[in-house]
Amino acid sequence: ALFFTRRITVGAEEFGLQNLSATLRWNSSVTSAESLGAPKPEPNNAHAQNEILRSAEQRVLKEKSEGHSMLAPFTAGWQSTDTHPLIIDKSEGVFVYDKNGKKYLDALAGLWSTALGGNEPRLVAAATAQLNKLPFYHSFWNRTTEPSLELAKEVLDIFKAKKMAKAFFTNSGSEANDTQVKLVWYYNNALGRPKKKKFIAREKSYHGSTLVSASLSGLSALHKSFDLPVPFVLHTDCPHYWRYHMPGETEEEFATRLANNLEKLIVKEGPETIAAFIAEPVMGAGGVIVPPATYFEKVQVILKKYDILFIADEVICAFGRLGTMFGCDKYNIQPDLVSLAKALSSAYMPIGAVLVSPEIADVVLSESNKLGSFSHGFTYSGHPVSCAVALEALKIYKERNITEYVQSISPQFQNGMRTFAESPVVGEIRGTGFIMGVEFTDNKSPNDAFPPEWGVGTYFGGQCTERGMLVRVSGDNIMMSPPFIMKPADIEQ
Repeated sequence: ALFFTRRITVGAEEFGLQNLSATLRWNSSVTSAESLGAPKPEPNNAHAQNEILRSAEQRVLKEKSEGHSMLAPFTAGWQSTDTHPLIIDKSEGVFVYDKNGKKYLDALAGLWSTALGGNEPRLVAAATAQLNKLPFYHSFWNRTTEPSLELAKEVLDIFKAKKMAKAFFTNSGSEANDTQVKLVWYYNNALGRPKKKKFIAREKSYHGSTLVSASLSGLSALHKSFDLPVPFVLHTDCPHYWRYHMPGETEEEFATRLANNLEKLIVKEGPETIAAFIAEPVMGAGGVIVPPATYFEKVQVILKKYDILFIADEVICAFGRLGTMFGCDKYNIQPDLVSLAKALSSAYMPIGAVLVSPEIADVVLSESNKLGSFSHGFTYSGHPVSCAVALEALKIYKERNITEYVQSISPQFQNGMRTFAESPVVGEIRGTGFIMGVEFTDNKSPNDAFPPEWGVGTYFGGQCTERGMLVRVSGDNIMMSPPFIMKPADIEQ
Protein backbone atom coordinates (compact mmCIF):
# COMPACT_ATOMS: atom_id res chain seq x y z
CA ALA A 1 0.00 0.00 0.00
CA LEU A 2 1.29 3.42 -0.98
CA PHE A 3 0.64 4.86 2.46
CA PHE A 4 2.88 2.37 4.21
CA THR A 5 5.48 2.35 1.42
CA ARG A 6 5.81 6.10 1.82
CA ARG A 7 5.96 5.84 5.59
CA ILE A 8 8.67 3.19 5.49
CA THR A 9 10.65 5.14 2.89
CA VAL A 10 10.55 8.36 4.85
CA GLY A 11 11.41 6.66 8.13
CA ALA A 12 14.25 4.61 6.71
CA GLU A 13 15.84 7.16 4.39
CA GLU A 14 15.68 10.13 6.72
CA PHE A 15 17.13 8.43 9.77
CA GLY A 16 18.89 5.36 8.40
CA LEU A 17 16.31 2.92 9.73
CA GLN A 18 15.77 -0.31 7.82
CA ASN A 19 12.18 -1.29 8.60
CA LEU A 20 8.89 -0.04 9.98
CA SER A 21 9.44 -1.70 13.34
CA ALA A 22 12.60 0.33 13.84
CA THR A 23 10.80 3.43 12.60
CA LEU A 24 8.04 2.99 15.15
CA ARG A 25 10.57 2.30 17.90
CA TRP A 26 12.52 5.37 16.84
CA ASN A 27 9.48 7.62 16.70
CA SER A 28 8.30 6.45 20.12
CA SER A 29 11.68 6.87 21.78
CA VAL A 30 12.43 10.27 20.28
CA THR A 31 8.96 11.57 21.05
CA SER A 32 9.31 10.46 24.67
CA ALA A 33 12.79 11.94 24.87
CA GLU A 34 11.68 15.24 23.34
CA SER A 35 8.97 15.48 25.99
CA LEU A 36 11.79 15.29 28.53
CA GLY A 37 13.82 17.98 26.77
CA ALA A 38 16.11 15.97 24.48
CA PRO A 39 17.18 17.57 21.16
CA LYS A 40 15.96 16.33 17.79
CA PRO A 41 18.45 14.34 15.69
CA GLU A 42 19.93 15.62 12.48
CA PRO A 43 18.48 14.04 9.32
CA ASN A 44 20.77 11.87 7.16
CA ASN A 45 23.25 11.42 10.01
CA ALA A 46 23.26 7.79 11.08
CA HIS A 47 25.78 8.30 13.89
CA ALA A 48 23.81 11.19 15.35
CA GLN A 49 20.63 9.18 14.96
CA ASN A 50 22.04 6.23 16.90
CA GLU A 51 23.46 8.42 19.65
CA ILE A 52 20.20 10.31 20.09
CA LEU A 53 18.25 7.05 20.04
CA ARG A 54 20.41 5.63 22.83
CA SER A 55 20.14 8.88 24.76
CA ALA A 56 16.39 8.97 24.27
CA GLU A 57 15.92 5.42 25.47
CA GLN A 58 18.19 5.96 28.47
CA ARG A 59 16.25 9.04 29.54
CA VAL A 60 12.92 7.32 29.07
CA LEU A 61 14.12 4.22 30.96
CA LYS A 62 15.31 6.40 33.81
CA GLU A 63 11.88 7.96 34.06
CA LYS A 64 10.26 4.52 33.85
CA SER A 65 12.62 2.66 36.16
CA GLU A 66 9.91 1.36 38.48
CA GLY A 67 6.68 2.24 36.73
CA HIS A 68 3.24 2.44 38.27
CA SER A 69 1.89 0.03 40.87
CA MET A 70 -0.79 -1.74 38.84
CA LEU A 71 -0.47 -5.10 37.16
CA ALA A 72 -2.73 -3.91 34.38
CA PRO A 73 -5.10 -6.29 32.57
CA PHE A 74 -4.38 -7.18 28.95
CA THR A 75 -1.23 -5.06 29.04
CA ALA A 76 2.30 -5.97 28.01
CA GLY A 77 4.88 -6.04 30.79
CA TRP A 78 6.89 -3.19 29.33
CA GLN A 79 3.72 -1.08 29.24
CA SER A 80 3.10 -1.75 32.93
CA THR A 81 6.45 -0.18 33.75
CA ASP A 82 5.49 2.98 31.87
CA THR A 83 5.05 5.86 34.30
CA HIS A 84 2.89 7.66 31.75
CA PRO A 85 -0.19 5.51 31.01
CA LEU A 86 -3.22 7.20 29.52
CA ILE A 87 -5.08 8.22 32.67
CA ILE A 88 -8.75 8.96 32.04
CA ASP A 89 -9.89 11.51 34.58
CA LYS A 90 -13.52 12.37 33.83
CA SER A 91 -16.36 11.71 31.40
CA GLU A 92 -18.99 13.84 29.75
CA GLY A 93 -21.58 12.22 27.50
CA VAL A 94 -19.77 10.37 24.70
CA PHE A 95 -16.45 12.00 25.58
CA VAL A 96 -13.78 11.29 28.18
CA TYR A 97 -10.87 13.47 29.29
CA ASP A 98 -7.39 12.50 30.38
CA LYS A 99 -5.68 14.00 33.40
CA ASN A 100 -4.13 16.69 31.21
CA GLY A 101 -7.53 17.79 29.96
CA LYS A 102 -7.31 16.27 26.47
CA LYS A 103 -10.72 15.32 25.11
CA TYR A 104 -11.43 11.96 23.43
CA LEU A 105 -14.47 10.64 21.63
CA ASP A 106 -15.06 7.30 23.36
CA ALA A 107 -15.85 5.25 20.25
CA LEU A 108 -15.64 1.98 22.21
CA ALA A 109 -18.00 3.02 25.02
CA GLY A 110 -15.36 2.09 27.58
CA LEU A 111 -15.17 -1.62 26.78
CA TRP A 112 -18.35 -2.03 24.69
CA SER A 113 -20.22 -1.06 27.84
CA THR A 114 -21.06 2.57 28.73
CA ALA A 115 -24.24 2.54 26.68
CA LEU A 116 -25.60 5.72 28.28
CA GLY A 117 -22.34 7.63 28.14
CA GLY A 118 -20.22 8.85 30.97
CA ASN A 119 -22.36 11.04 33.19
CA GLU A 120 -25.99 9.95 33.20
CA PRO A 121 -27.34 11.69 36.34
CA ARG A 122 -30.14 9.19 36.90
CA LEU A 123 -27.67 6.34 37.29
CA VAL A 124 -25.57 8.36 39.71
CA ALA A 125 -28.71 9.21 41.69
CA ALA A 126 -29.80 5.57 41.79
CA ALA A 127 -26.42 4.51 43.15
CA THR A 128 -26.38 7.32 45.70
CA ALA A 129 -29.87 6.54 46.98
CA GLN A 130 -29.09 2.85 47.40
CA LEU A 131 -25.75 3.58 49.08
CA ASN A 132 -27.56 5.75 51.59
CA LYS A 133 -30.24 3.12 52.23
CA LEU A 134 -28.40 -0.22 52.10
CA PRO A 135 -24.88 -0.21 50.65
CA PHE A 136 -24.48 -3.98 50.81
CA TYR A 137 -26.14 -7.23 51.66
CA HIS A 138 -25.56 -10.65 50.13
CA SER A 139 -27.94 -13.07 48.40
CA PHE A 140 -26.82 -16.33 50.02
CA TRP A 141 -29.08 -18.79 51.91
CA ASN A 142 -32.34 -17.33 50.62
CA ARG A 143 -31.54 -13.88 51.93
CA THR A 144 -31.49 -11.03 49.44
CA THR A 145 -32.43 -7.41 48.79
CA GLU A 146 -35.28 -5.63 47.05
CA PRO A 147 -33.17 -4.30 44.13
CA SER A 148 -31.89 -7.77 43.25
CA LEU A 149 -35.41 -9.25 43.25
CA GLU A 150 -36.76 -6.38 41.16
CA LEU A 151 -33.92 -6.59 38.66
CA ALA A 152 -34.34 -10.34 38.23
CA LYS A 153 -38.02 -9.87 37.39
CA GLU A 154 -37.37 -6.96 35.05
CA VAL A 155 -34.61 -8.57 33.02
CA LEU A 156 -36.63 -11.78 32.64
CA ASP A 157 -39.61 -9.75 31.43
CA ILE A 158 -37.70 -7.91 28.70
CA PHE A 159 -36.02 -11.00 27.23
CA LYS A 160 -38.53 -12.09 24.57
CA ALA A 161 -36.62 -14.51 22.31
CA LYS A 162 -37.58 -17.40 24.59
CA LYS A 163 -39.20 -17.55 28.00
CA MET A 164 -36.66 -17.48 30.82
CA ALA A 165 -37.51 -18.51 34.39
CA LYS A 166 -34.65 -17.47 36.67
CA ALA A 167 -31.82 -14.94 36.82
CA PHE A 168 -28.52 -15.49 38.62
CA PHE A 169 -26.32 -12.44 39.22
CA THR A 170 -22.55 -12.19 38.82
CA ASN A 171 -20.08 -9.32 38.69
CA SER A 172 -18.97 -9.66 35.06
CA GLY A 173 -19.45 -11.45 31.78
CA SER A 174 -16.51 -13.72 32.55
CA GLU A 175 -18.18 -14.83 35.78
CA ALA A 176 -21.48 -15.29 33.95
CA ASN A 177 -19.89 -17.69 31.47
CA ASP A 178 -18.02 -19.52 34.23
CA THR A 179 -21.35 -19.90 35.98
CA GLN A 180 -22.89 -21.33 32.81
CA VAL A 181 -20.43 -24.22 32.86
CA LYS A 182 -21.11 -25.13 36.49
CA LEU A 183 -24.85 -24.75 36.01
CA VAL A 184 -24.88 -27.02 32.94
CA TRP A 185 -22.76 -29.62 34.73
CA TYR A 186 -25.11 -29.54 37.73
CA TYR A 187 -28.08 -29.88 35.37
CA ASN A 188 -26.65 -32.91 33.57
CA ASN A 189 -25.63 -34.55 36.85
CA ALA A 190 -29.20 -34.06 38.06
CA LEU A 191 -30.46 -35.81 34.92
CA GLY A 192 -28.05 -38.71 35.41
CA ARG A 193 -25.85 -37.78 32.44
CA PRO A 194 -22.38 -37.50 34.00
CA LYS A 195 -20.57 -37.84 30.66
CA LYS A 196 -22.36 -34.89 29.02
CA LYS A 197 -19.84 -32.24 30.08
CA LYS A 198 -18.03 -30.90 26.99
CA PHE A 199 -18.57 -27.42 25.58
CA ILE A 200 -18.22 -26.26 22.00
CA ALA A 201 -17.25 -22.65 21.31
CA ARG A 202 -15.93 -20.99 18.16
CA GLU A 203 -12.55 -19.85 16.94
CA LYS A 204 -12.04 -16.09 17.45
CA SER A 205 -14.83 -15.92 20.02
CA TYR A 206 -14.44 -14.08 23.32
CA HIS A 207 -16.26 -15.27 26.43
CA GLY A 208 -14.04 -13.93 29.21
CA SER A 209 -10.61 -14.29 30.75
CA THR A 210 -11.06 -16.51 33.81
CA LEU A 211 -9.68 -20.03 33.54
CA VAL A 212 -12.88 -21.51 32.11
CA SER A 213 -14.21 -18.51 30.19
CA ALA A 214 -10.78 -17.96 28.61
CA SER A 215 -10.86 -21.61 27.55
CA LEU A 216 -14.24 -21.03 25.94
CA SER A 217 -12.77 -18.05 24.11
CA GLY A 218 -11.22 -18.86 20.76
CA LEU A 219 -8.29 -16.44 20.91
CA SER A 220 -4.75 -17.79 21.16
CA ALA A 221 -3.53 -14.89 23.31
CA LEU A 222 -5.81 -16.15 26.09
CA HIS A 223 -4.44 -19.69 25.83
CA LYS A 224 -0.78 -19.89 24.91
CA SER A 225 0.84 -18.65 28.13
CA PHE A 226 -1.71 -20.19 30.49
CA ASP A 227 -1.80 -23.87 29.46
CA LEU A 228 -5.32 -23.44 28.10
CA PRO A 229 -7.87 -24.35 26.92
CA VAL A 230 -9.04 -26.91 29.45
CA PRO A 231 -9.68 -30.37 27.93
CA PHE A 232 -13.48 -30.25 28.04
CA VAL A 233 -13.67 -27.24 25.70
CA LEU A 234 -13.72 -27.77 21.93
CA HIS A 235 -13.69 -25.18 19.17
CA THR A 236 -15.42 -25.14 15.82
CA ASP A 237 -15.20 -22.80 12.81
CA CYS A 238 -15.31 -19.03 13.03
CA PRO A 239 -18.28 -17.84 10.91
CA HIS A 240 -16.34 -15.08 9.13
CA TYR A 241 -17.61 -15.28 5.58
CA TRP A 242 -15.21 -12.75 4.01
CA ARG A 243 -12.14 -14.46 5.38
CA TYR A 244 -13.07 -18.13 5.19
CA HIS A 245 -15.54 -18.68 2.35
CA MET A 246 -14.49 -20.80 -0.61
CA PRO A 247 -14.41 -19.32 -4.13
CA GLY A 248 -17.95 -18.99 -5.43
CA GLU A 249 -19.50 -20.03 -2.11
CA THR A 250 -22.56 -18.01 -1.07
CA GLU A 251 -23.22 -16.96 2.53
CA GLU A 252 -25.90 -19.62 2.89
CA GLU A 253 -23.62 -22.31 1.44
CA PHE A 254 -20.87 -21.17 3.80
CA ALA A 255 -23.31 -21.41 6.73
CA THR A 256 -24.31 -24.91 5.63
CA ARG A 257 -20.68 -26.02 5.49
CA LEU A 258 -20.00 -24.67 8.99
CA ALA A 259 -23.12 -26.35 10.38
CA ASN A 260 -22.01 -29.63 8.79
CA ASN A 261 -18.56 -29.23 10.34
CA LEU A 262 -20.18 -28.65 13.72
CA GLU A 263 -22.19 -31.85 13.33
CA LYS A 264 -19.07 -33.79 12.35
CA LEU A 265 -17.33 -32.55 15.51
CA ILE A 266 -20.29 -33.59 17.66
CA VAL A 267 -20.42 -37.06 16.11
CA LYS A 268 -16.66 -37.49 16.41
CA GLU A 269 -16.66 -36.60 20.12
CA GLY A 270 -19.89 -38.44 20.84
CA PRO A 271 -23.19 -36.54 21.28
CA GLU A 272 -23.56 -38.07 24.73
CA THR A 273 -20.47 -36.08 25.82
CA ILE A 274 -21.44 -32.64 24.44
CA ALA A 275 -23.32 -30.49 26.93
CA ALA A 276 -23.58 -27.07 25.32
CA PHE A 277 -22.66 -24.75 22.48
CA ILE A 278 -21.87 -21.10 23.30
CA ALA A 279 -21.92 -18.21 20.85
CA GLU A 280 -22.04 -14.42 20.68
CA PRO A 281 -24.76 -13.23 18.26
CA VAL A 282 -22.13 -10.88 16.79
CA MET A 283 -18.57 -11.76 17.74
CA GLY A 284 -16.94 -8.79 19.46
CA ALA A 285 -13.28 -8.95 20.46
CA GLY A 286 -12.55 -11.43 17.67
CA GLY A 287 -13.03 -8.62 15.16
CA VAL A 288 -16.77 -7.76 15.06
CA ILE A 289 -17.83 -10.76 12.99
CA VAL A 290 -21.45 -10.69 11.83
CA PRO A 291 -22.97 -14.15 11.23
CA PRO A 292 -23.63 -15.17 7.63
CA ALA A 293 -27.20 -15.57 6.45
CA THR A 294 -29.03 -18.63 7.89
CA TYR A 295 -26.06 -19.54 10.13
CA PHE A 296 -27.84 -19.61 13.49
CA GLU A 297 -30.92 -21.29 12.04
CA LYS A 298 -28.77 -24.15 10.77
CA VAL A 299 -26.73 -24.40 13.97
CA GLN A 300 -29.85 -24.61 16.14
CA VAL A 301 -31.20 -27.51 14.08
CA ILE A 302 -27.99 -29.45 14.75
CA LEU A 303 -28.04 -28.68 18.48
CA LYS A 304 -31.65 -29.79 18.89
CA LYS A 305 -30.93 -32.99 16.98
CA TYR A 306 -28.29 -34.00 19.54
CA ASP A 307 -29.90 -32.52 22.69
CA ILE A 308 -27.19 -29.89 23.16
CA LEU A 309 -27.93 -26.66 25.00
CA PHE A 310 -27.46 -23.26 23.33
CA ILE A 311 -25.85 -20.56 25.47
CA ALA A 312 -26.21 -17.07 24.02
CA ASP A 313 -23.38 -14.80 25.15
CA GLU A 314 -25.15 -11.44 24.97
CA VAL A 315 -22.56 -9.58 27.05
CA ILE A 316 -21.77 -7.15 24.20
CA CYS A 317 -24.89 -7.36 22.05
CA ALA A 318 -27.66 -6.91 24.63
CA PHE A 319 -29.82 -3.88 25.40
CA GLY A 320 -29.73 -2.20 21.99
CA ARG A 321 -26.22 -2.52 20.57
CA LEU A 322 -27.48 -4.18 17.36
CA GLY A 323 -30.65 -2.11 17.09
CA THR A 324 -32.68 -4.81 18.86
CA MET A 325 -32.99 -5.31 22.59
CA PHE A 326 -30.98 -8.53 22.32
CA GLY A 327 -28.87 -10.13 19.64
CA CYS A 328 -31.13 -13.18 19.92
CA ASP A 329 -34.00 -11.03 18.64
CA LYS A 330 -32.05 -10.01 15.55
CA TYR A 331 -30.86 -13.48 14.58
CA ASN A 332 -33.84 -15.59 15.69
CA ILE A 333 -31.88 -17.40 18.39
CA GLN A 334 -33.90 -19.32 20.99
CA PRO A 335 -31.32 -20.08 23.66
CA ASP A 336 -31.51 -22.26 26.73
CA LEU A 337 -29.23 -19.96 28.72
CA VAL A 338 -28.13 -16.33 28.32
CA SER A 339 -25.12 -14.39 29.64
CA LEU A 340 -25.41 -10.64 30.27
CA ALA A 341 -23.16 -7.85 31.60
CA LYS A 342 -21.71 -4.52 30.37
CA ALA A 343 -24.72 -2.42 29.28
CA LEU A 344 -26.87 -4.08 31.95
CA SER A 345 -25.76 -1.20 34.19
CA SER A 346 -24.19 0.89 31.43
CA ALA A 347 -20.99 -0.20 33.24
CA TYR A 348 -21.62 2.27 36.07
CA MET A 349 -21.44 -0.64 38.52
CA PRO A 350 -20.01 -4.14 38.02
CA ILE A 351 -22.78 -6.63 37.32
CA GLY A 352 -23.48 -9.63 35.11
CA ALA A 353 -26.30 -12.13 34.89
CA VAL A 354 -27.24 -15.61 33.75
CA LEU A 355 -30.78 -16.18 32.49
CA VAL A 356 -32.05 -19.73 32.88
CA SER A 357 -34.83 -21.36 30.87
CA PRO A 358 -37.72 -23.08 32.70
CA GLU A 359 -36.58 -26.52 31.52
CA ILE A 360 -33.19 -26.11 33.21
CA ALA A 361 -34.44 -24.18 36.23
CA ASP A 362 -37.06 -26.82 37.02
CA VAL A 363 -34.44 -29.58 37.06
CA VAL A 364 -32.00 -27.57 39.18
CA LEU A 365 -34.67 -26.69 41.73
CA SER A 366 -36.39 -30.08 41.88
CA GLU A 367 -33.22 -32.16 42.09
CA SER A 368 -31.39 -30.12 44.72
CA ASN A 369 -32.64 -32.42 47.47
CA LYS A 370 -30.79 -35.26 45.77
CA LEU A 371 -27.63 -33.40 44.68
CA GLY A 372 -27.45 -30.80 47.41
CA SER A 373 -27.86 -27.06 47.03
CA PHE A 374 -26.55 -25.18 44.01
CA SER A 375 -23.38 -24.24 45.88
CA HIS A 376 -22.18 -21.47 43.64
CA GLY A 377 -22.14 -17.71 44.01
CA PHE A 378 -20.12 -14.63 44.88
CA THR A 379 -20.02 -12.21 47.77
CA TYR A 380 -21.28 -9.51 45.43
CA SER A 381 -23.89 -11.59 43.55
CA GLY A 382 -26.91 -9.33 43.29
CA HIS A 383 -25.12 -6.42 44.96
CA PRO A 384 -27.91 -3.98 45.85
CA VAL A 385 -26.14 -0.90 44.47
CA SER A 386 -25.30 -2.61 41.19
CA CYS A 387 -28.86 -3.88 40.90
CA ALA A 388 -30.34 -0.46 41.65
CA VAL A 389 -28.21 1.11 38.93
CA ALA A 390 -29.08 -1.66 36.46
CA LEU A 391 -32.78 -1.22 37.17
CA GLU A 392 -32.51 2.48 36.39
CA ALA A 393 -30.55 1.75 33.21
CA LEU A 394 -33.28 -0.61 31.99
CA LYS A 395 -35.90 2.05 32.73
CA ILE A 396 -33.95 4.57 30.66
CA TYR A 397 -33.58 2.16 27.73
CA LYS A 398 -37.34 1.65 27.76
CA GLU A 399 -38.32 5.30 28.24
CA ARG A 400 -35.98 6.54 25.52
CA ASN A 401 -36.88 3.77 23.07
CA ILE A 402 -33.19 3.04 22.80
CA THR A 403 -33.52 0.27 20.22
CA GLU A 404 -35.53 2.51 17.89
CA TYR A 405 -33.01 5.29 18.37
CA VAL A 406 -30.08 3.03 17.48
CA GLN A 407 -31.99 1.81 14.42
CA SER A 408 -32.61 5.38 13.29
CA ILE A 409 -29.09 6.75 13.75
CA SER A 410 -26.85 3.75 13.14
CA PRO A 411 -27.11 3.96 9.31
CA GLN A 412 -25.16 7.23 9.49
CA PHE A 413 -22.50 5.43 11.52
CA GLN A 414 -22.37 2.34 9.30
CA ASN A 415 -22.58 4.15 5.96
CA GLY A 416 -20.20 6.89 7.02
CA MET A 417 -17.47 4.46 7.97
CA ARG A 418 -17.98 2.54 4.75
CA THR A 419 -16.91 5.57 2.73
CA PHE A 420 -13.38 4.34 3.55
CA ALA A 421 -14.06 0.91 2.06
CA GLU A 422 -12.23 1.66 -1.20
CA SER A 423 -8.96 2.46 0.55
CA PRO A 424 -6.22 0.09 -0.68
CA VAL A 425 -5.32 -0.81 2.92
CA VAL A 426 -8.89 -1.60 4.02
CA GLY A 427 -9.83 -5.22 3.49
CA GLU A 428 -13.29 -5.23 5.02
CA ILE A 429 -15.59 -2.97 7.01
CA ARG A 430 -18.26 -4.97 8.83
CA GLY A 431 -20.87 -4.38 11.46
CA THR A 432 -24.48 -3.69 12.30
CA GLY A 433 -26.21 -1.20 14.55
CA PHE A 434 -23.67 0.44 16.84
CA ILE A 435 -20.84 -2.06 16.44
CA MET A 436 -18.21 -2.07 13.70
CA GLY A 437 -14.86 -3.54 12.77
CA VAL A 438 -12.33 -2.35 10.18
CA GLU A 439 -9.75 -4.87 9.02
CA PHE A 440 -6.57 -3.73 7.28
CA THR A 441 -5.03 -5.94 4.60
CA ASP A 442 -2.78 -5.51 1.59
CA ASN A 443 -4.48 -5.52 -1.84
CA LYS A 444 -7.88 -5.73 -0.08
CA SER A 445 -7.51 -9.51 0.18
CA PRO A 446 -8.04 -11.64 3.30
CA ASN A 447 -5.08 -13.70 2.11
CA ASP A 448 -2.64 -10.76 2.03
CA ALA A 449 -2.13 -9.71 5.62
CA PHE A 450 0.44 -7.07 6.44
CA PRO A 451 3.58 -8.39 8.17
CA PRO A 452 2.88 -8.53 11.94
CA GLU A 453 6.02 -6.50 12.67
CA TRP A 454 4.52 -3.55 10.82
CA GLY A 455 1.89 -3.19 13.55
CA VAL A 456 -0.65 -1.71 11.15
CA GLY A 457 -3.63 -2.00 13.50
CA THR A 458 -1.58 -0.62 16.37
CA TYR A 459 -0.45 2.28 14.20
CA PHE A 460 -3.99 3.22 13.20
CA GLY A 461 -5.22 2.80 16.77
CA GLY A 462 -2.41 5.06 17.96
CA GLN A 463 -3.32 7.64 15.35
CA CYS A 464 -6.93 7.56 16.53
CA THR A 465 -5.81 8.19 20.12
CA GLU A 466 -3.48 10.98 19.05
CA ARG A 467 -6.31 12.64 17.12
CA GLY A 468 -8.77 12.31 20.01
CA MET A 469 -10.71 9.07 19.52
CA LEU A 470 -10.47 5.84 21.53
CA VAL A 471 -10.99 2.53 19.70
CA ARG A 472 -10.20 -1.15 20.28
CA VAL A 473 -7.23 -2.69 18.44
CA SER A 474 -6.84 -6.40 17.83
CA GLY A 475 -4.18 -7.44 15.36
CA ASP A 476 -4.85 -5.48 12.19
CA ASN A 477 -8.43 -4.70 13.20
CA ILE A 478 -9.80 -1.61 14.85
CA MET A 479 -13.22 -1.90 16.44
CA MET A 480 -15.86 0.57 17.55
CA SER A 481 -19.01 0.27 19.65
CA PRO A 482 -20.03 3.82 20.60
CA PRO A 483 -22.46 4.78 23.36
CA PHE A 484 -26.12 4.58 22.40
CA ILE A 485 -26.51 8.31 23.04
CA MET A 486 -24.38 9.34 20.05
CA LYS A 487 -25.83 12.27 18.12
CA PRO A 488 -25.36 12.91 14.38
CA ALA A 489 -22.66 15.50 15.09
CA ASP A 490 -20.77 12.99 17.26
CA ILE A 491 -20.91 10.39 14.49
CA GLU A 492 -19.69 12.90 11.94
CA GLN A 493 -16.77 13.79 14.18
